[in-house]
Amino acid sequence: MKRIVLAAAVMLSISTAQAAEPGRLERIVKAGEVRVCIWPDYYSISYRNTRTGQLEGIDIDMAKELGKDLKVKVQFVDSSFKTLVDDLLADRCDVSMHGVAITPARQEKLVFTQPHLRSGIYFITTKTHPVVKSYADMDRDGVVVAAAAGTYMVDVMKTELKHATLLEVATPEAREQEVMAGRADLFATDYPYSRKMLARHDWAKLLSPPTPLAPNAYAYAMAPGDAGWLATMDAFVARAKADGRLLAAAKANGLDAIVELK
Repeated sequence: MKRIVLAAAVMLSISTAQAAEPGRLERIVKAGEVRVCIWPDYYSISYRNTRTGQLEGIDIDMAKELGKDLKVKVQFVDSSFKTLVDDLLADRCDVSMHGVAITPARQEKLVFTQPHLRSGIYFITTKTHPVVKSYADMDRDGVVVAAAAGTYMVDVMKTELKHATLLEVATPEAREQEVMAGRADLFATDYPYSRKMLARHDWAKLLSPPTPLAPNAYAYAMAPGDAGWLATMDAFVARAKADGRLLAAAKANGLDAIVELK
């Protein structure tokens, strides 16, 4: 009987301690800063400008707006699509704000706000490619299509490609390197990254599907288990849509064609 009482007391103590543990929002406010994971190579989204060293993009702008709303500083933490789940679950950051596509695999481990962007898949090849001159030329025997590991493009390409070969590479940068080296004929990307390619490389040619291919919603991702923090972030996105800040940030970064305002 004493053991039962003791066990019950221990369980009550644990439950009380858990209930008393402050939520993430409370900890953020107390610390005076919100930690935002970004992928610093995402042009127009969360890009570290190689010329200036400064961060720029729609989600950099939105993170700064989040800081203003919470009245805290913003600490940007370098992350990637490959490591974002681990970074969030290991509490290296409070939220990932770098255009994270909402996929079933990610939803099994993370929670998301309502979407703020939506993009399908596009392709980049070279202007002088002897075979691949349009989207219709992509799925042919002998054609190699590169896609970055950890992106939803990999799963889509595994389904879409019937004749061409999928080359899964370790990093997004490796996609263009494989094309430039001739080991791949084109690579799969999204609207924001395609803008970088066209702006920075005069050899790059954009191939657009006749209808949107696998359009995916992008949102902000968090570790599960804190409904209050999720509600806070979701309310922030809704407020930024309503008061015009999201649209303004999209226009400033050339992404008004894919902004999600509903």
